[in-house]
Amino acid sequence: MDEYVGLPPTHDQSYHYFMQKNFFDNVNIDPRYIHVPHGMAKDIEHFCNWYEERIASFGGIDLQVLGIGANGHIAFNEPGSSLGSRTRIKTLTPATREDNKRFFKNEEDVPRYAITMGVGTIMDAKELLLVASGKGKAKSISNAVEGPLTAMCPASIIQMHKEAFVILDNEAASKLKGTYVDTWESIVFK
Repeated sequence: MDEYVGLPPTHDQSYHYFMQKNFFDNVNIDPRYIHVPHGMAKDIEHFCNWYEERIASFGGIDLQVLGIGANGHIAFNEPGSSLGSRTRIKTLTPATREDNKRFFKNEEDVPRYAITMGVGTIMDAKELLLVASGKGKAKSISNAVEGPLTAMCPASIIQMHKEAFVILDNEAASKLKGTYVDTWESIVFK
C-alpha cells in the first residue's frame, strides 16, 4: 500500500523489505504478482499512475488489509487527506515521523515523504480488513469506528464500505462505546 520515498527495497526499514521478510518469503507467491510501491522511482507521478493502472488491469483489489496509525491514518493517508484520493506522494506529518523514528538510527533518517495508495483506491477494494492491537490504537479506532466520517480521521471512511471488517484486541477496543464481542473484537459494517 505504501513505501517511503528514497528508500530502496533492500533498506531494512522499507515496506518492501518488511513485506518480503515477513510475508512473501513465507508463502508460495510468484514474484510477478508482488507490487509494492517503488520508493526509488525516478518519476513518482508516472509511477503512481502506473500503479493505479496496474491495479485496474488485474480487476481491482479483492481484499485490502489495513492497519491504522495513532492519528487515524490508513496507508500514509494522513489527517486531511482527500477521501477520494488515488495513489500519490504524500508528505508525512510530524506525528507520523515521530511514531516511526524508533525504526531509524537517527531522527534525520526518517523519511519525510511516502508513496501511498489513496483512500479512494482503498475504498475500491471488494473487502476491507482493518486489524489493530494495543492501547496506542484505541483512540484512533474509536474515532474510525464510532466517530464522524471525516478527512481528519481517514480511517473513518471504512464506515462507508459495504464489506469492511475490523478485528481488534481488547486494548485497541477499549475506547469503543458500543457493545461488541468479548476478547477479540470483530466489527462488521454492512
